[in-house]
Amino acid sequence: MSTADVAWREALKRRAEEVVRAAESAPQAAVPSPTVAQLAGMIDHTVLKPEATPEIIDRACAEARQYRFAAMCINPCYVRRVAQALAGSGVAVCSVVGFPLGASLPEAKAFEAERAIRDGASEIDMVIAVGALKAGDYAAVRDDIAAVVAACRQGGALLKVIIETAYLTDLEKAIACLLIVEAGADFAKTSTGFGPGGATEHDVRLMRAAVGPRLGVKAAGGVRTYDQAVAMVRAGATRIGASAGPAILAGAPA
Repeated sequence: MSTADVAWREALKRRAEEVVRAAESAPQAAVPSPTVAQLAGMIDHTVLKPEATPEIIDRACAEARQYRFAAMCINPCYVRRVAQALAGSGVAVCSVVGFPLGASLPEAKAFEAERAIRDGASEIDMVIAVGALKAGDYAAVRDDIAAVVAACRQGGALLKVIIETAYLTDLEKAIACLLIVEAGADFAKTSTGFGPGGATEHDVRLMRAAVGPRLGVKAAGGVRTYDQAVAMVRAGATRIGASAGPAILAGAPA
């Protein structure tokens, strides 16, 4: 490893340590609770289970239209179907990449993103190389994200980067978010929903502190009620990933 690489790694870790300390000591920002319509416009309606059938996908598309969710998030094999179903609705089409393990090669993730965008996706949710992050190979994590950033920029799509918080320490979460910023992505996202844990208010606040005000933060994994969703927004989330979107909105106060 070159002297420059060592210096970059050490600077990255110092910045991450500062983020963790700042997030621990900062008072919670006074973020107003969203209206029901505003909350609906922040939800990525999600159907990612392997047993999802075309009929289930079609019903979810109808719900996405009805409630005017931000996006419909599905596996790559359904992108073309969903893009056709949601045409003209204002609901974005989001595909996952390297999902759910993040262990695909960067070139494979980039190709998967390119193909999804060609099929009609305007947003991509990729999973980072979690093992590389745990091993301290931060350049590999950054370059993996950057490969998908390039594909998304070429195709005019947003990129959300899933860090799978349940596997990470707070320091690793902060490092991952700083790498997301450095690689040029648009959002940091908590979880796939397939790991050992999902979104927490603590993690959303930490991620918001790391990425700053310009990038989005998506809270996903285990968000099933109106109160949980609002708590994530108040912690700093700008998107909510949930398979229970209609139930979340139904739980809003009258």
